[in-house]
Amino acid sequence: MSAVDLRGFGWRHAGRKAWAVRGVDLRVERGERVLLLGPSGAGKSTLLAALAGLLADDSGEREGIAEIDGLDTRKARERVGIVFQDPETQLVMSRIGDDVAFGLENRGVPRAEIWPRVAAAVEAVGLDHPLDRATHALSGGEQQRLALAGVLALRPDLLLLDEPTANLDPAGADLVRASLRRATDRDTTVIMVEHRLAEVVPFVDRVVVLAPGGGVRADGPPDRVFAEHGAALAADGIWVPGQPLPAPRRAAGAPGEVLVTADRLALAPRLAPTDLSVRTGEAVAVLGPNGVGKSTLALLLGGLLTPTGGRVVASSVLAGTDAARPPHRWRAADLTARIGSVFQDPEHQFVASTVRDELAVGPRKLGRPLGIVDALLERLHLGHLARANPYTLSGGEARRLSVATALAAAPRLLLLDEPTFGQDRRTWIELVALLADLRDEGHGVLTVTHDPAFVEALADRRLTL
Repeated sequence: MSAVDLRGFGWRHAGRKAWAVRGVDLRVERGERVLLLGPSGAGKSTLLAALAGLLADDSGEREGIAEIDGLDTRKARERVGIVFQDPETQLVMSRIGDDVAFGLENRGVPRAEIWPRVAAAVEAVGLDHPLDRATHALSGGEQQRLALAGVLALRPDLLLLDEPTANLDPAGADLVRASLRRATDRDTTVIMVEHRLAEVVPFVDRVVVLAPGGGVRADGPPDRVFAEHGAALAADGIWVPGQPLPAPRRAAGAPGEVLVTADRLALAPRLAPTDLSVRTGEAVAVLGPNGVGKSTLALLLGGLLTPTGGRVVASSVLAGTDAARPPHRWRAADLTARIGSVFQDPEHQFVASTVRDELAVGPRKLGRPLGIVDALLERLHLGHLARANPYTLSGGEARRLSVATALAAAPRLLLLDEPTFGQDRRTWIELVALLADLRDEGHGVLTVTHDPAFVEALADRRLTL
């Protein structure tokens, strides 16, 4: 078991004026289970990366002390397991079993122990696939479970979890939480970042809240922290159990003309034949378990994949003179102007070196005014990051940037995959309001999501695959 000691710890990414995290004094005893909270951009993910020994000196500036059992975290990596916000970044092998075995092999675990531990870890997270299943064929949520299995198989002394259930369906999230309870007992120190607080609070002993300006704002048992600071924390954008959200934003009027239709649309083996239509002035939520093809459906509707069955029909309202052709056969510039796609992994769509330039890519390509760039920076709380590299943003900031880049081209149809991932309470509310405004202005909005509060707040219609 490992104890964690942070004294005046801070980290600033190379090329950034603001510190990602600073002035943190924190002691976590062996076997404690800690929930780490804070608004988007407060440095939660950076702090976990520091504890995992993953912040290299040539990639930023460090101050203070970060130790595990008296060792600098950079020298204690073998004691630590971490699951990142983006699970795809830690999958290294082409098959499920090999990926889980990779860490065990590198740690020198005896061969006879490896595969029983692999099988136990895969079963613990509810990943119901053969061990020779290709990792690239998994959905985002299934990749998240696989990444967790790879870490649990190592049986680390310190387990760091960065939103481990964010992209999982409710059943999958329950499986992961149950596997954590079984796999960790009280022999493992656990520090986790999570937004689904109602489900995770019973698992933890302690809540630590980071202040956006630096340091620790609150620290103690969950009941006491939420009782003493709940209303103030919620007002500052931190998710707090029991704090109500604004009333749902229903459509201002009836849906208008059809923008796009899926007619028995399929992509074997990822999506079974599916029928769907999206109209102007409506918000559609696509629901269903991990691996059923929700993200694939969004990519097909957005013209980014070619179907193996059925068809996508775009109306003249959306396609103009291209209505006779499916979206995947449109010119790239026309596709960008008509359909905005937000991927499950925001980094997959960044092409510029600063946040401001990223937002300007679409308008420049389409010959449109750049005034929308500043408006989106302000609306989505990204103004202070205008000169930052998109790849140094927190997960929540990167998600907002990916949404903003799609909006910058002012498309008539907007397709979003897990748009609320990594958002604090304040930015979640702002994102719902922004999408509701777009819908009421006549845009069509389709979201793939596992966020029931988001569905309740925005969706006019639901499709469950």
